[in-house]
Amino acid sequence: MTLGMKSMDIGKSASAAELIFEAVRKAIIEGELYEGEPLRQDELARLFNTSRIPVREALTILEQQGLVKTVRFKGAVVAGHSLEEASEIFDFRALLEAEVIRQAVPNMTPKILQNARVAIEQFSKVTDPMEYGDLNREFHETLYRASGLTYHMSLIVNSMDRIDRHLRAQLVISEGTKRANLEHLNILSACENGNAHLASQLTAEHILGAKHSLIKRIQEMTQT
Repeated sequence: MTLGMKSMDIGKSASAAELIFEAVRKAIIEGELYEGEPLRQDELARLFNTSRIPVREALTILEQQGLVKTVRFKGAVVAGHSLEEASEIFDFRALLEAEVIRQAVPNMTPKILQNARVAIEQFSKVTDPMEYGDLNREFHETLYRASGLTYHMSLIVNSMDRIDRHLRAQLVISEGTKRANLEHLNILSACENGNAHLASQLTAEHILGAKHSLIKRIQEMTQT
């Protein structure tokens, strides 16, 4: 287990559990750790040069967020999601994010809108699937934060984490990025015009469209 990083000496860090949590979370959502891969406490403790206590704390938080699960006789492993579970999370995101952006639009400043446009411009230029996912999240979260709904934002981030691998897969399928970029531009335009209702509607359609594209692609792959 490398987590795409070198070993770290955090044995004396007061936030060792948080650092381990962030490193493992990143490795999971970016696909460096695969579904079912074991997360051995002693191995992680050696990797981060710390005791098993902060490792155990980090794994507990990851399990609470649905990224890790405990399997009998195996211990902690990277959690996976069925297509049905992923579909449900997409549906939840569509409901939640549509409401959050509705409340965010009246509070959006020129700076927020400019930052969102920069994310779109960068999204249209990159070719790395990892960057697609990061910039997609940056665009949406930049707009949502204007809502001031911190609890809602934590739910959105957690939902994105749980299906991030699916999101990245959806973005790299045929025309996925081109479609996402156009939809991002339409959402931003609605925000710039102060049309909260339209921004909400377009956001829901954007998320549900991604879900349907992903399901269709997976079904096509399983039939070949």
